[in-house]
Amino acid sequence: MNTSIRPFTLDIPQVELDDLRHRLARTRWAPEIPGVGWERGVPVAYLRELADYWRDGFDWRAQERRLNELPQFTTTIDGQEIHFFHVRSPEPDALPLLVSHGWPSTPVEFARIVGPLSDPRAYGGDPRDAFHLVVPSLPGFGLSPAVTSTGWGLPRTVDAYAELMRRLGYDRYGTQGGDIGAGVAGMLAGVAPEAVVGVHMNGPTAFGAIPADLELDERDRERARRSAEFEATGSGYLALQANQPSTIGAALQDSPVAQLAWIVEKFQAWTDQRKALPEDAVDRDQLLTSVSATWFSGGGAGSAHFVYESMHADIAWTAPGDDDASSGWQDGPAVPVGVAVFAADTSIRALVDTGNVVRWTEYDAGGHFPAMEVPDLLVGDIRAFFATLRRPDEGASGRAARG
Repeated sequence: MNTSIRPFTLDIPQVELDDLRHRLARTRWAPEIPGVGWERGVPVAYLRELADYWRDGFDWRAQERRLNELPQFTTTIDGQEIHFFHVRSPEPDALPLLVSHGWPSTPVEFARIVGPLSDPRAYGGDPRDAFHLVVPSLPGFGLSPAVTSTGWGLPRTVDAYAELMRRLGYDRYGTQGGDIGAGVAGMLAGVAPEAVVGVHMNGPTAFGAIPADLELDERDRERARRSAEFEATGSGYLALQANQPSTIGAALQDSPVAQLAWIVEKFQAWTDQRKALPEDAVDRDQLLTSVSATWFSGGGAGSAHFVYESMHADIAWTAPGDDDASSGWQDGPAVPVGVAVFAADTSIRALVDTGNVVRWTEYDAGGHFPAMEVPDLLVGDIRAFFATLRRPDEGASGRAARG
């Protein structure tokens, strides 16, 4: 079995860049329906302008150079090549932290938090808050190559990530993630309870109907309303990927504009709703870097199959500590969980907390992609949560925050 860890440099062949521009230039555009905004998806006029910038204004090579400033590697686990960033802190006592992206994202999402988390001293922070960062690309998307077999959903990925951390020599570490990444972060605590010291999640959501007898405050009632609205009008992408991933995968693999629309729609719907356009919430070049990485890796189709595999696995996406045998959590001590809820999130504590959430913080800004939207808030919350675990004398691990 090949367990080697191989250095990786991102270098997209020029022929692929030329092909992207050619495809964008030859897009067959849908007709614009007058008076229609975002309620039917991405407006054609907006999408055309963004695609024009992607073709003629966006500098992939500059973004590629920035990404290559971070140490990158690949390794083969369970027959699948996994790409990951591994940024070791200059602080010798740094805590290892595995950070997982979700859908429809890539590790590019975390570019603005890598420095503050790995080297807080250089960013005016406390050096005792430093982390050694491991940031993998989910199998089949991100910067990982296409999967070579079926079965690569959430459970198999979590097993692979536990092996990755062992391979890197980390026997004690934290986990962090949002969206699918929240599932990864939590499930690692079940797969490796002796290694995971704590789990930090942003915006976890419990799917399904909210019990009628559940008492909710005003904030949670608003979240429940938005959650119901999402189930009714915003979850078509999930149903399609969970049932016919090859169908949508064909479009995403062939058309960069289809891939762009598929991702940008969610950046409009899931970011801070006080921001009218995706680039009002996140940096346009960072967003297009993530879209480009998805296009070059074939991650549109790959991520659709990942969702299919995960939704058909015999495991529920639940929080660590759930005693339900179907949840997939192995026997072992429940680890502390910290949750950061941003303005556009629909997280309701009564539905998410299975008894081991020791820090619950709510923010009036940001949304589904906080590492891109409000990186300082996310960094601060991660630091505060793990400070109580690596330095328990500085605060009670059971404290919670709301505000």
